Amino acid sequence: MTARTSERRTWRMAAFAATAVLALAGVAAVAQPAGGPGHGPGHPGGMEVEQILGAVKGQLNLNTSQQLMWDNVVAQTRTAHATGRANMQKVHDAMTAELAKPEPDLAAVAAVADGVHAGNQALRQGVRNQWLQLYATLSAEQKAVVRDALAKQLARMETMGARMREHMHQGG
Repeated sequence: MTARTSERRTWRMAAFAATAVLALAGVAAVAQPAGGPGHGPGHPGGMEVEQILGAVKGQLNLNTSQQLMWDNVVAQTRTAHATGRANMQKVHDAMTAELAKPEPDLAAVAAVADGVHAGNQALRQGVRNQWLQLYATLSAEQKAVVRDALAKQLARMETMGARMREHMHQGG
């Protein structure tokens, strides 16, 4: 076997191992435990409460108490996001360490990824609950603004889904 063939085989094995672990652990979804205003108001896609609130903040006319709560939740969202990214580094480090071995232990990497996923999911839920608490403080008029934004986003998502189904039905 030539050095070039050996190098290709090692690279393919590493790529396969990385793909397998990411697929098994669902790591890609964990990288963003806290979206929304931390990513910029109106971050495209999804219907996360913080994304919708961020998109309509200017229309909400928050009172002083709500604004203070908003600022605190945004700070906590950013902290959770940074923690989630740091947690993802643990998965990367585990994968790097395993790929350095002649026979990587993918189960060990999957276990690390599962732990990170659980921790990041807890972070995500905690942040979402804080956004929901903020939403609960809104007046009926403010909630109507949020409702309308959610309805618009839902309609956009349904339209996109219909287009995708039509595209798939036509054979791509």
